[in-house]
Amino acid sequence: MTPAAYLDQHSSDLLALLRDLVRVPTVNPPGVRYDEVTAKLAAELSALGLKSKRWTVPAALAKKVLPPELRPYPRYNVLGYWPVGAKKTIHFNAHYDVVPVSGEWAHTDPFSGAVDGGWIYGRGTADMKGSIASLLFALKALRKTGLSPRMNVEVSFTADEETDSLLGSGWVVEHAPIKPDYAIVMEGGEGNAICCGHNGVVWLKVIVHGRAAHGSRPDRGINALEKMSALVLALEDYKRVLSQRTFLTPEGKTMRPTINVGGVFESGPGGKINTVPAEASFSIDRRVMANEDLVSAERELRAFLIKAARKIPKCRVTIEKVSDNHPCFAKPEDPFFKAMKNSVVKVRRKPAVFNVSTGFNDMHFFSYHLKIPTLGYGPGGEKYHAIDERARVKDLLQSAKIYADLLLTFGE
Repeated sequence: MTPAAYLDQHSSDLLALLRDLVRVPTVNPPGVRYDEVTAKLAAELSALGLKSKRWTVPAALAKKVLPPELRPYPRYNVLGYWPVGAKKTIHFNAHYDVVPVSGEWAHTDPFSGAVDGGWIYGRGTADMKGSIASLLFALKALRKTGLSPRMNVEVSFTADEETDSLLGSGWVVEHAPIKPDYAIVMEGGEGNAICCGHNGVVWLKVIVHGRAAHGSRPDRGINALEKMSALVLALEDYKRVLSQRTFLTPEGKTMRPTINVGGVFESGPGGKINTVPAEASFSIDRRVMANEDLVSAERELRAFLIKAARKIPKCRVTIEKVSDNHPCFAKPEDPFFKAMKNSVVKVRRKPAVFNVSTGFNDMHFFSYHLKIPTLGYGPGGEKYHAIDERARVKDLLQSAKIYADLLLTFGE
């Protein structure tokens, strides 16, 4: 029996595993039930014959990274290793945390894992517990058919991707005993698209300072909201500058850097309807293209904000760094990329392309920091981070077949 045939015969088991994972609501923030899901994942890897270990992120490190309200929730990462005596090692990575839920779902319980019309519904099905289930069953298919990969296999299931990944993939890359030569982060590409890079990001908080006064005498104060509004309007000029920069992806799409203002905006302390606001703040999300430098992008944006504020009378600002992530990109010329493309074409029976994601994921930890060939591919789905998130059963099965085929055909 081939691994593909085994997977076809046991697709219901794949769905059962994914349903079990979805039913553990690992919502981040704050990071609940990480203990439960990582214990299960470590056990699944051990049952497949992999050497597995669950690592607890040291509390001292977590304290440095996490805000006070998240520190009571421990962070864990799971590692698995299947040595076959090969010279090279391939690493598979996926995160197990999910974003919070809201609204009314078609299947009532957003953590039910209900199957309906060829789809499985629930928070995490698409992003990205579906990838975890597909990989585990690809490995199981190799074990059950008595076949071994052509390379050593490393697996990491990590925390906190939905925040900043520093205690997840960031911790694994910096502290865990891994030695990969290639990496697959199991999202970013799906269907017939294989991800070979993604945008980076700079997140800033801009605080505009005014002076409080009674609402009946606004002339005695400095209205921080008015100054903030003027500064936000000034950013339209910066958007026009960014629109002139381009990056052409391997599939022929033209990308441009973007800036999103005010995902978070608020007044400062003491806000009241009859008070001139003394403080106002807003967020900036600056997407950094693969052919841009993260440090330069942040420096340029800060310089623009300071210059624009100086042109606005009595406008004083403080700029705080929230977070950032490096962009990454590799031309899909390495044999690893070609092997992945061959596996996608073989299983899906359609031409495959290489894409660059407008969002970011954990690829950059392996591509930028470890400097190894890294791609993104998984079953994906629909309605990421939204109501009625779902993954197609067919795509889950096909991704498992693609992973299995790659492990059997690529190696050095």
